[in-house]
Amino acid sequence: MSSLTSASTLPEIKAAYADNASYVEDGSAVKARAFITACRLLLLQLPKRAMKGGRASGEEIELEPRLLAEQIGEAKKFLSEANLVAATPKVFSVEYFRD
Repeated sequence: MSSLTSASTLPEIKAAYADNASYVEDGSAVKARAFITACRLLLLQLPKRAMKGGRASGEEIELEPRLLAEQIGEAKKFLSEANLVAATPKVFSVEYFRD
C-alpha cells in the first residue's frame, strides 16, 4: 500500500517523486510503483500552471502533464521488464557434476 494518499500535501508528493526517481538505478520495483503513484498525484493535484512569488521573483512553476505521463509509461515498462526477469525460472542442473 502506498504511503501517499489524497491527504498528502504537495511537498510530501514532490518528496516521494524525488526519493523514488532512482528506481532504475536501484533496480527497485517498489520504488517504481511509488514513483508512479507520485506522478499520478502530481497530475491530479497540480494546476496546469501555478505561480509562486509572482513573475518578478522568477519563481514560476509550470507542470507538463505530458512529461509526467511519459514518466509513468517508462516506470510501467520497467515494472513489466522486471516481472519478466523475475518470472524466468532458475534451472539448476547436476548433469556435469562429476566431470
